[in-house]
Amino acid sequence: MTHPPEPQTTADGVAYLRTPEAAFAALTDFPYAPRYASFQGLRMHYVDEGPRDGPVALLMHGMPTWSYLNRHLIRRLTAAGYRCIAADHIGFGRSDKVVDDGWYSIERHVQAHRALIEGLDLRNITLFCQDWGGPISLAQVAHQPERFDRLVIMNTWLHHAAYAYTPRLVQWNAQWKPDGLFGANVPERLSLGWFMALALGHMGPADLFALIQTGAKPELSPAGETARQGYDAPFDGLGREGHAGPRRFPLSLPFDNPEGGAAQAQIEWHAALSTWTGPIHFIWGGADEVFTEAWGRTWAGGFPQATFDLIPEAGHFLQDTHGDQIADLFLQRLGSAA
Repeated sequence: MTHPPEPQTTADGVAYLRTPEAAFAALTDFPYAPRYASFQGLRMHYVDEGPRDGPVALLMHGMPTWSYLNRHLIRRLTAAGYRCIAADHIGFGRSDKVVDDGWYSIERHVQAHRALIEGLDLRNITLFCQDWGGPISLAQVAHQPERFDRLVIMNTWLHHAAYAYTPRLVQWNAQWKPDGLFGANVPERLSLGWFMALALGHMGPADLFALIQTGAKPELSPAGETARQGYDAPFDGLGREGHAGPRRFPLSLPFDNPEGGAAQAQIEWHAALSTWTGPIHFIWGGADEVFTEAWGRTWAGGFPQATFDLIPEAGHFLQDTHGDQIADLFLQRLGSAA
């Protein structure tokens, strides 16, 4: 077993790990040149593809994914003339991985993306967001609504008093506690690539438990193996220290960690977003038990101008499993509004 590399340190003394570029060399379905911005002395990766003068599509990811999640949308939207910007949160993807769990907070992720948007001076943005990418990017809409033209919201939420956390979200939080299923076994017995293989339907729960208990790796389909490699690549050889970013997201849910999860700020972002009068499209995976169809419809119902499209069989990571369909639905809505 190889030992993780020694952390590097920013000028301010923040220790971080950096995934070698070689870890991404085999990703044949993600041919996008890496670009980097600086945030607090750390390197933050983003994809910038498509015509420079095209309308901007800002594509956000959540936990435990990275810009690779949006690869199908990037392909389709650039073909339709969009300039696609898809960043990796610090701690994910090609971005630097701060090794101190306590460094991570939702507000810090918000600051990092605000710096990227302002540094690139992005305007006339169409936002595509899901999972933790929702609160982090919808905060940008609350802070700088003049930069955004249109919102596409998928299987996410904003914390507020009326929101009822589902049993699956409560369970997810518990599973990432130090003695929980994932908190105790990631990455030593279970890599995030194998977790995503389960979440995307490429293997079953029995395979997961066998992998944790005995190390037996199930045989995946070619598509499943490609996805597993794609989601494993960012953490290749980084050990437990390198997984601080993914570990902190489930432990930042506001019902469990109000400060780290920016509970009060999310209430304010939710209130600000409720005044949004621009186009807003909800595209929802109907098989998601984390952010349910009922919640998506309730949220969309608060906007008289909203559209709602359901993909009944899609689960939580719908950009990966149904990226082409999401693009089709969006472009059809765009066409009907023209």
